[in-house]
Amino acid sequence: MTTNHTIGSNDSEPVVQKILEKYDSESRFHKFLPKSPAAIAVTTIAVLLSLYHLYTAYFGELPALQHRSIHLGAMLVLAFILYPFKKGGKLSPVDLLLATASAATAVYMIWDHHAVVQRIGRETTLDLILAAVAVVLVLEAARRVLGKELSILAIVFLLYAYFGPYMPGILGHRGYGIDEILGFMYLTTEGLYGSAIRVSASYIILFIIFGAFLEKTGVGRFFNDLALGLAGGSAGGPAKVAVVSSALLGTISGSAVANVVTTGAFTIPLMKRLGYKADFAGAVEAAASVGGQILPPVMGAAAFIMAETLGIPYAQIAMSAAIPAVLYFLSVGIMVHLRAKKLGLAGLPKHELPVVRRVLFQGGHMFLPLFALMYMLLSGFTVTRSAFIAIILVILTSYFRKDTRLTLTGFIEALESGARNTIGVAIACGVVGLIIGVAAQTGFAMRLAGTILLLGQGNLTLTLILTMFASLILGMGIPSIPTYIITSTMAAPALAELGVPIFVSHMFVFYFGILANLTPPVALAAFAGAGIAGGNPHKTGIAAMQLAAAGFIVPFMFVYSPVLLLIGTTTTEAILATASAIIGVIALGAAVEGWVITVASWPQRALLLASALLLIKPGGVTDVLGIALMAVVWAWQTFHVKRQRSLPT
Repeated sequence: MTTNHTIGSNDSEPVVQKILEKYDSESRFHKFLPKSPAAIAVTTIAVLLSLYHLYTAYFGELPALQHRSIHLGAMLVLAFILYPFKKGGKLSPVDLLLATASAATAVYMIWDHHAVVQRIGRETTLDLILAAVAVVLVLEAARRVLGKELSILAIVFLLYAYFGPYMPGILGHRGYGIDEILGFMYLTTEGLYGSAIRVSASYIILFIIFGAFLEKTGVGRFFNDLALGLAGGSAGGPAKVAVVSSALLGTISGSAVANVVTTGAFTIPLMKRLGYKADFAGAVEAAASVGGQILPPVMGAAAFIMAETLGIPYAQIAMSAAIPAVLYFLSVGIMVHLRAKKLGLAGLPKHELPVVRRVLFQGGHMFLPLFALMYMLLSGFTVTRSAFIAIILVILTSYFRKDTRLTLTGFIEALESGARNTIGVAIACGVVGLIIGVAAQTGFAMRLAGTILLLGQGNLTLTLILTMFASLILGMGIPSIPTYIITSTMAAPALAELGVPIFVSHMFVFYFGILANLTPPVALAAFAGAGIAGGNPHKTGIAAMQLAAAGFIVPFMFVYSPVLLLIGTTTTEAILATASAIIGVIALGAAVEGWVITVASWPQRALLLASALLLIKPGGVTDVLGIALMAVVWAWQTFHVKRQRSLPT
């Protein structure tokens, strides 16, 4: 692969790492000296855990409680060794004690599994002690790894389970004793070891291992070079490179913030060099990186949880998500292009660009595992088998060329990275298990749905808006996976009560949970982009929201017309709806940026916005009206440009 175009990758690494640690709490871990006892212990545990999951992916899993307790227990051990009690702290005896206790809660479940299952509802004192220890450990690990917000939310829910009789109105319930709450959370598959941790243990870790192996082959550099070669020379090229490379990296990455930092360290300096302002440069990278989480095949791993929750084949979810994802990235790309035209920004000089053919020759073979993965998932292979085969294909394909070849050291590092990169997801799923467990035990989800319906007064549009704000608020500072799980459990039932298909309601809350990474006051992806660009965090967040405008509109559209999700539609209808939506996205970009072939006046922007809304909503009449409005603006601007040229200078 080409390496001479990786700009700003070496001397900026310390700065980039600081930014990543500032906005991504999962990156604030101990950096142990090589070959120190702690480093060896972490590597050993992580590698063995990854190998265990690869083994079970091929040969089959242990019984549910055993398999999930191994996964969560090992992740807790790694969390307490790697993440200090406070920022900048050192590994202490207390950390080792907590790691040991984490192992004990898992070993107990593995050793006494059959007896535990048989005595549910008749818990022993030891059961309850270990249950209390497990709950406290998960809450503390989440505070260290993810920040305090999710732990506080879980504590509030646990208190709600206990104080139910004292809750006002619709929120009241009979209340549960401490022993009932602890037993339900630890000894069943409804709490800590519920569906969320099942997905983490069965699917997500395999795809993260897959991404870790791809990363070790240098695929990130390949994606950057390919994007640079394809788009770097066009108007505002580096901004388009950010969109393309973030989309490519998003197919294997589950973190919007990590995506911002990884590709932004390369693209943001290029954007600023060509004339983009710092706020806009950071916003482009943030908006593009967040989009990676709605792009199949991985979709930030939430697709697997959605499939598990709804009992829908993963392939159906990936296919349904494809058109909205394309519309999102097209929207960002169009706005970037129009901003470049408005500012008169050129692309990079040709001599600075990689040759696409050469880049593909040197690294294009690493697309094969991705294509194979998508083929297997769409062909009916199980998710676990598809991920396992894809990992094997990455290893084999890496040997096609020397530049991508995995060494024994690279193999071990990939296994370690796979487990380490899953820590945040697994801990989040454990904490979410507590929240969902309380919701199941108390019936809170239906109570909340009733409250939303009451506030929405039976009006679907108002209920959608309330659900949108609930998802955006809940997603502030919380990773996308727990955000989706919580909002789909708490808010989606309200939409279902109004006749919205359950899958559509889940996609609705999923989108807005993801977009919370861009919405101030806590827009982590935008803040990370601003940190690299040296811009204002809140201005960057507002600019990112403008770039992601389609992401805020399309979910409403597929609620009213699920054709964009390929639900209940013919091929012809899907093609027509997609075509009109694409034109609508172009109109939306022109309205937001205020440019078509020249600067758009406010009346013209109003017409373009109306055109966009009419076109994004499928329908013959709306499409004709939308195209007509767009044609009016085009003719208006064409006449204005010709008139300006005819005036004497």
